Order: sequence, then C-alpha cells, then structure tokens
Amino acid sequence: MVDFVRKWTAATDVTSKQLLTWVGLWSSTFSNWSRSYGRTYEHNGWVPRDHWLNEEEKQAILKFHFDHPLEGYRRLTYMMIDANIVACSAGTVYRVLSSAGLLRRNSRKSKKGTGFQQPLVAHEHWHIDISYLNIAGTFYFMATVLDGFSRSVVHWDIREKMEEMDIEVVLQKARERYPDARPRIISDNGPQFIAKDFKHFVRLCGMKHVRTSPYYPQSNGKIERYHRTIKSQCIRPLSPLSLEEAKRGVAKFVEDYNTVRLHSAVGYVTPQAMLEGRQQAILEERDRKVEEARMLRAQSRATKRQKATPGCSDAPLGISYANSNAAEDRALLGSNSSAASSPLTNIRGGQHEPSLVTRVPAH
Repeated sequence: MVDFVRKWTAATDVTSKQLLTWVGLWSSTFSNWSRSYGRTYEHNGWVPRDHWLNEEEKQAILKFHFDHPLEGYRRLTYMMIDANIVACSAGTVYRVLSSAGLLRRNSRKSKKGTGFQQPLVAHEHWHIDISYLNIAGTFYFMATVLDGFSRSVVHWDIREKMEEMDIEVVLQKARERYPDARPRIISDNGPQFIAKDFKHFVRLCGMKHVRTSPYYPQSNGKIERYHRTIKSQCIRPLSPLSLEEAKRGVAKFVEDYNTVRLHSAVGYVTPQAMLEGRQQAILEERDRKVEEARMLRAQSRATKRQKATPGCSDAPLGISYANSNAAEDRALLGSNSSAASSPLTNIRGGQHEPSLVTRVPAH
C-alpha cells in the first residue's frame, strides 16, 4: 500500500491524502506504515530493555545454583558478580530461580481437595458429627455415627444438649452394636471432639481419632451430606411438634435409609447390603436381568415379524441373511437347477447375470 500511494502520487497530480480517502485508509495509519517501512512488523510488541537477561545468562545462573545448592539467592548474586559470571540484581536472580522451581526445596504440594484413601471394609472409618434441628421453634442437637464404607447409620441420638460426655455415650452405644469394631473416628474440630476426656475415651476403647482441616467441612463430607439428606427428606417434611415425635420420625427414616433406600455412593445398593457383603451379587444379578430382558425383547420382535409375514419362516434369532455362509450362496448359484444354472430372462427378453441373483428365504 505504501508503494502504491507513493507511485501514483509521483505519477499524477493527486495528493496522497486524496488517494488515502479513495482507498478508505486513515492518514495516521499510513504514516505508521511509512515509518515502519522495510522493518519487521512489531506492532504492540515487547521492546527489549537493557536489564533483560539473555538465555545464556539465565542458564549460567541455573548452573551456578546447581554448583552451590546451599547458598541463598542473594549470596549467589554477589558471588556471580565477583566471579564475573552474571552481573544482575538479586531480584532478577530470584525470578530466574523461582520460574525454574528451585527456591522451595522443602515445600510439599498440598493434598487438600484430592480426597483420601477410602475404606475397603466395613467399620474401618466411623464419621461422627453434630447438627442442629429446629423442632417446633426449639433447637436440639442430633449426633450421628456413620460407617464410611457402607454409609450405614451405626447410631444416632437427639438431645437438648450435646457436650463431650454426651458424645461419649453416643459412641459407646455404637460400640455396643459392633463390639469387635476398632474404627478410626473422623470428626471436625468441635469443642466436644478436642476435649481431653474425649481423647482419653477414644484411647481406652482402642480406637484412633482423626480431625479434619479447620474450616474445611468437605473433608467430612459423608456425614455432612447425610445430615442434609435427613433434614430435607425427614425433618422438614415431617415438621415434628415435639422431641418424641422427631425421634420416631428419625428412627423410621434411619431404618429405611439402612435397609431400603438405594445409596448412590455405593453403586445404588442399600447400606445393609454393603455391610453384609452382598453388593457384588446384587450387581451381577442386575446385569443378568438386563441381559435376559434384551433377549426377551429380541424374541418378541422376531415373533411379531413372523406373524406379520405368514407363510415365511424367519431366520434364526441373532443370524442375518447378510451374514450367511458364503459357501452356501455359491452352492445355491452353482447348483444344477434351471433357476440358478441358466441366466434369468426378464419380461422384455433381456437376461440377468447369475451374479446378480439374490438369495431369497425358502417359503
């Protein structure tokens, strides 16, 4: 465009401004193009600075760091200046080493949010937590012990107060149901769970206690999700008017939750089935029923086709004519019958090639 404008400006009496108006180009844009004519296009590009390091200097800093791994970046800076290796500021050395990941030699990557090793057997993890219940305008406390493997509710209780001694009572009743269990107790950092008496109780029972990260309820998400479920599906729809009515409703819900309700986190089987080890048999039985239903539907479709075409036998189930034995087709076409050995004559006297004969099911 610059050559075009210059050429016709010199060859004619038309000014460059008029030419730019005709071609629809701003004069400021043409001026920028004229100034950068013959140079590499660097619009909005980075302008190199004198304090920028080149690649050789960066590699020299990294090599010097590996030769002196115990020195800090500030000491490395002045050591390199004195040794005439690289002359730069301490901040520049810090950025080079930081971008290479060489500053935090003892740091560990946080595992928060990545989950933990799930239990492989029942009663390996017991999750315990306390939740508020609003019953007829009065707040009560509900404590629940949940098995982390089967998601079954081991024990629960609703009380007007829930102190450290009350938590011990709830855990003791859960232990009485499964006296041989030695689970790991997982709880948050509530005052009941950080008390010295509770630690002593857990140690006497031969169990271990693990507390979740502060302000991170996701690490105890199993019991948190259960409390949300029981509130949305039991407490709020029931709207109990007394503590006794609330306990009856919760007891009925827990029985249904453990023995009837299919749990999505364990493959849509009941927690009771998980406790009894029947989950694999249930899943295999479901697969068998699905496969059997597919076969029955296929047989039903085949029967309907036979009724729709009376006098014509259908192919065996699962076998199509397109996949018939190729040797049988060649034998059919090469037989001594007149229909197969001689060309077929059409109405106009023409002939069909034997290779075009289509196999027709026998009537």
